[in-house]
Amino acid sequence: MKADAPATARRGVVAGFLENPVVGMAPWIIFSLLVGPGRFEIAVALALATTIVLVAAGRMVDRGSSWKLLEVADAVFFALLAVVGAVASDGTLRWLETYAGEVSNIALVVIAFGSMAFRMPFTLQYAREQVDPAYWHTPTFVRANYVITGVWGLAFLVAALAGAYGDLVLHNPDNIWTGWIIQILAIIAALRFTAWYPAVARARARRAAGLPGPDPPGLSGMLVPLAGLLVPVGIAVLILESVWWPGVALIVAGVLLTKALRQSG
Repeated sequence: MKADAPATARRGVVAGFLENPVVGMAPWIIFSLLVGPGRFEIAVALALATTIVLVAAGRMVDRGSSWKLLEVADAVFFALLAVVGAVASDGTLRWLETYAGEVSNIALVVIAFGSMAFRMPFTLQYAREQVDPAYWHTPTFVRANYVITGVWGLAFLVAALAGAYGDLVLHNPDNIWTGWIIQILAIIAALRFTAWYPAVARARARRAAGLPGPDPPGLSGMLVPLAGLLVPVGIAVLILESVWWPGVALIVAGVLLTKALRQSG
């Protein structure tokens, strides 16, 4: 039995990783950030390969697990894109290289808000694998998943709008702001919220029920990492952009905001 303990621990780590809804969105995030002129095929290939690896790993860890909404969407969407890309004309391929990122982000917006409309927010399937079934139908648990799913829907809506602005208005799919910075910041903000909000919801529920427990985590706990991220973003802007002052402004803002948030927290 002792010899099996390391394997069991590794299995638990892998299962915990696969039970995170962010993992189900990984192929979409990879695709939307990579796709662009001359990069459609590699973006589709990486997204589809990521989907296959994640689905296979999930079945190996838990052979009795059911398919999740995101897993089905991952497999169908990227398999179709791979087929379309293989038979598409040059004109269609150029259109896909330009707008497929927005299409994928809009698809995720539809999945997020559509799952909420059908009373099954997509994060719920992942969350149920991490908590006792006794909590599955409690108002706090269900409400938290609605909120987290909604935040992800908003994050991908921001990413879609940023990409569309870069493509349709700036006519530059590789614009550093619309193609990269805004989209990455939106996704990271949703990641931070996903990690921060469950503890807030639990603490508020205990307080409402008159039960003892820690206070809800402050907003600074979510915002400090985001403020700190402005510094490397500013450095990237300094290196990649010809105009220097936005990069300096981001670095200064990141330092000052991080300091202020830590003091307030």
